[in-house]
Amino acid sequence: MTASICPKDTEMVIDWRNLSISRQILPAIAVIGLVIAALFIFSGLPDRALAEPEREPARAPADLANKARVAGSGVVEPSSELIQVGSAVSGLVTDVRVDPGDRVLAGQVLFVVDDRIARSILREADAAIVQARAAISEARSARTTAARQLALYRSVDDPAAVSRAEVIRAEGEASAANERLRLAQAQLQAAQARAASARTEIDRLVVRAPIAGEILTVNIRKGEFVSTQGGGNAQAFIEMGQTQPLHVRIDIDEEQAPRVALGKPATVSPRGAAERQVRANFVRAEPLVVPKRSLTNSAAERVDVRVLQVIYELPASDGLFRVGQQVDAYIPAGSAAK
Repeated sequence: MTASICPKDTEMVIDWRNLSISRQILPAIAVIGLVIAALFIFSGLPDRALAEPEREPARAPADLANKARVAGSGVVEPSSELIQVGSAVSGLVTDVRVDPGDRVLAGQVLFVVDDRIARSILREADAAIVQARAAISEARSARTTAARQLALYRSVDDPAAVSRAEVIRAEGEASAANERLRLAQAQLQAAQARAASARTEIDRLVVRAPIAGEILTVNIRKGEFVSTQGGGNAQAFIEMGQTQPLHVRIDIDEEQAPRVALGKPATVSPRGAAERQVRANFVRAEPLVVPKRSLTNSAAERVDVRVLQVIYELPASDGLFRVGQQVDAYIPAGSAAK
């Protein structure tokens, strides 16, 4: 007797009713979760390929690499320090005569504030001067006439020819003429003082360069209103300074300050361009140790320190350094110069 096998008996048929959650479904879900987690981890791995740094870190120059040295950071500034030009009088700006980058001479006009009121006062004072001078001429003529009349009365020998009343009246007129002359002279002096005050006010409304130098920023425009600058955080209308030569103000932590060899030149490079180094000559060291204000944004930087500020003169470098630019500096260490 031969047995026959039906094809349907060889096929595996999944009976969903006999599936076990603990033995079949949960293990399948765990395997799928592991695969997804592995894909997520591998896709989120950082790119560890080597690349050039965006900014070249500072490095000591070759001649100081193996010697004692003190490092510091600094800011480029004009040799005259930064001059913030303000206005002594509030008003509307009627003319701005400089632009950033212009070189000006001492006394050159930077901008002009509306001077119409001051000029009107000057015209009134000039008119008062003319009026006072006319009054002086009239008073002098009256005084001369009264003096002659009084002299004539006094020259008469016959008492009956001139009454005593006429003599008294002539004396009064002469005295009044003298008083009118003094009053006119006082009015002239007052008018001249008002004119001088108006001219001074007009001159104050014209803001001029205090020194010869370069215009760095211009923060006002024609038609804007300016008020008297009170300092503090108020924005300067114009910033200028002597940029030939430039100076760099280097901050040295007070702990390292005794090691600085004052008087010796420093090696300075722009921030992010350590390969471009220049030799800066010592100018002076500030006598006051101040809180640190020039920050390098380094993670290891201490901001709760005080610093000694040392000033160096930068050589001409064809635009390598600009005012406000941060620099790195290396100064030889040794005994401080007296």
